[in-house]
Amino acid sequence: MMHSPFSSFAGERIAGIGHNQGPPIEAGRRFRRHAWTVARKELLPKLPLEIIRRRVARARELGLAYPAYASILLGSGRDIVGFLFTCEAIGLRLARTVELPDRTAAKLRDLARCERLLLAEPDGDPEALRAALTAEVRLGFAAAGRAPMPRAPLPEGRAAIRAVLDPLKLPSDAVVMIGTRGAERAWADAARMAKFLPAESYFGAEAAAR
Repeated sequence: MMHSPFSSFAGERIAGIGHNQGPPIEAGRRFRRHAWTVARKELLPKLPLEIIRRRVARARELGLAYPAYASILLGSGRDIVGFLFTCEAIGLRLARTVELPDRTAAKLRDLARCERLLLAEPDGDPEALRAALTAEVRLGFAAAGRAPMPRAPLPEGRAAIRAVLDPLKLPSDAVVMIGTRGAERAWADAARMAKFLPAESYFGAEAAAR
């Protein structure tokens, strides 16, 4: 599988084979992270209007409210390069054909300059589902993987997420997960993702009524 064009940024070094994609453990990391967080907070009120306008436009491309987008930037220092959706989060129905709610499909199609990623049900076939979404709904996903069982321990949840991100070399702290369950939020935290958002928060109130 080819790497995502969003897998790295100018000047960024990609971790080599054997790296677990975890945070660096060199001395002083905690202080540097604190200093970086403080510096970002101090910068926020001084941002030029043009930068704010660009960020508002980028939030629109990602289907996010600006405060949510700004919060992710503040927390990770990275732009968003992908969204990892669960099947339940996007209201995916499996019968003879795959079906998505119209408003959900439209929002997914409108995503710009980031990857769409899918976490299929534990008993599903991720690649067959990805192919069906492309053929029947005309909605492409860059990668898909199988979710663990709902009560799976955190290492299994983290491994399932990394199995989707790693082939594309996507940094987990630049990918947002959209889901519906508390366990999924815990997996996202364990995988050090940029953010976990409930489906009803991202897609609107209609998501909660599916």
